[in-house]
Amino acid sequence: MGRDSFFGDRVVWSGKPKLVHLPPLYYWGAIACAVIAVTMTLSALFVSLAIQVPVAGMLLFALWIATIGLAFWRLPLWWRSEQEYIITEKHIIIRRGRYRRFMDRSEISFARIHWHRSVSDIGDLELVRAVPTGALRRRITLTLTGVAAPDRVWAFVRGVTPAAPAGDGHRLLAQRLDEGERVLWSSHPASHWTRFVPHSARAVLSLLLGLFLVSSAFVMLVHSIAAIRSVLKAGLEPASTSFVAFATSIALSFFLLSATAFGVLYASVVRPVRLERLTRYLITDRRVLIQRGQEELHLDRERIVDVIDAPANGGLRDLFLVLDGRKARAFAASGAFGEEHGGGLQPVLKLVEDPEAVQEILKTAPKTAAA
Repeated sequence: MGRDSFFGDRVVWSGKPKLVHLPPLYYWGAIACAVIAVTMTLSALFVSLAIQVPVAGMLLFALWIATIGLAFWRLPLWWRSEQEYIITEKHIIIRRGRYRRFMDRSEISFARIHWHRSVSDIGDLELVRAVPTGALRRRITLTLTGVAAPDRVWAFVRGVTPAAPAGDGHRLLAQRLDEGERVLWSSHPASHWTRFVPHSARAVLSLLLGLFLVSSAFVMLVHSIAAIRSVLKAGLEPASTSFVAFATSIALSFFLLSATAFGVLYASVVRPVRLERLTRYLITDRRVLIQRGQEELHLDRERIVDVIDAPANGGLRDLFLVLDGRKARAFAASGAFGEEHGGGLQPVLKLVEDPEAVQEILKTAPKTAAA
């Protein structure tokens, strides 16, 4: 397939995004900006018609917010649509024009795959490199977004022949193993009532923020009803354009605040419990695999240098997998040192009922996949 012009390595695979999608943060940011812009425009219309004062500042603010929302919506799609992914003998490269990001294949610790919800053969492949913990910790990832059959691409990165069942995210992980790979242990996090209780300071703060936003939405509703009654008593006709604009702007503001409140509560309480119920663990003769809904973690066992056994609720155990990388032992975001970063899957087996059996399996030398 030729050689890369930058490194001179032989190219073993190349591709582009098959489906360009908007990241959730930008998606919801664009919606929030749109609602704020419409609310401000309607408020300006009400002020202009009912009070008859200049509203140029309000309209300028609405235009500014709408521009930010448009940027949230279009810029990530524009940037991702022109990306090109290249796998050489030694490197993984993301290229867009003169922009280039790369990672050494030998430095990759594990991969996360985020499957598309509606298209079963498309997903994002996130490659993670182990880094030092403590003051030197940092996050080094490389994400190939919107690629077809990301598990097949990950097989190319690992240097193995992709299995025939690979490429369908709706299949269970046990049905998409490498050729000749065997499952030695499988389980899921044991159920315990404490899963409904936030365990980290971040989760507690998110819960308190959600409750505060819910109470704020209730207070806003009470004051909004009083404001609408005052406007009607002042003689404004319910069928007039100014009243419709005023009522609609209040409704949109209440909707935005309520949606934010319930979104924060869902993310801090409901979502973690739901994801825990969907989590499945697999240990094969070659890898440690974790599946949680549309997200997967693929870790070659030869990267594991130690297992930290920590007590958990209900007499259960959490097993933190300590990884090894060049000039960097352990992985800060793995949680082995009491840290949590983001909501992505980490190399941690939580609430394990038979930790001794798992550690005994991980102590045995892993089988090497044939290239």
